[in-house]
Amino acid sequence: MRKRCDTSEFRLVEKYIRTNKRHRRALEQELSSTGVYRSQHQILMFIAENPNVSQKELARLHSVSTATMAVSLKKLEQGGYIKREVDSEDNRYNQICITPKGREVVKQSVAIFEGIERTMFQGFSPEDFRTMGELLDRIYDNMAVYFKH
Repeated sequence: MRKRCDTSEFRLVEKYIRTNKRHRRALEQELSSTGVYRSQHQILMFIAENPNVSQKELARLHSVSTATMAVSLKKLEQGGYIKREVDSEDNRYNQICITPKGREVVKQSVAIFEGIERTMFQGFSPEDFRTMGELLDRIYDNMAVYFKH
């Protein structure tokens, strides 16, 4: 009987997980210098690209509860990266705006993400990108079977 760890599938999944962990560690190491946590960078970058977004909309787009988003936004606000302004059309809603300090972190974050991506794909040809993209799309589509409930 063949051991599970001897299958091609197992070895590829293991490589994928190892790569993902290394990518995450590299991001955390580089982003730590900015004073903002990794998940907060995504929120901050989204706010920078979508000024005056609401907390509710941010929560929906990031697939988290409004309470979870409120905690992240509170930390970003306390750090001086964002500010909340009352919606001029509806006093019940706050619009989330990025501050100059937040904009500087976004600038640093973009440079960090781009640098890590360049390192990851060093030596890849356009054909490598196309093939890898197609294979990842196929894996993603194959996994959809688990989410049809």
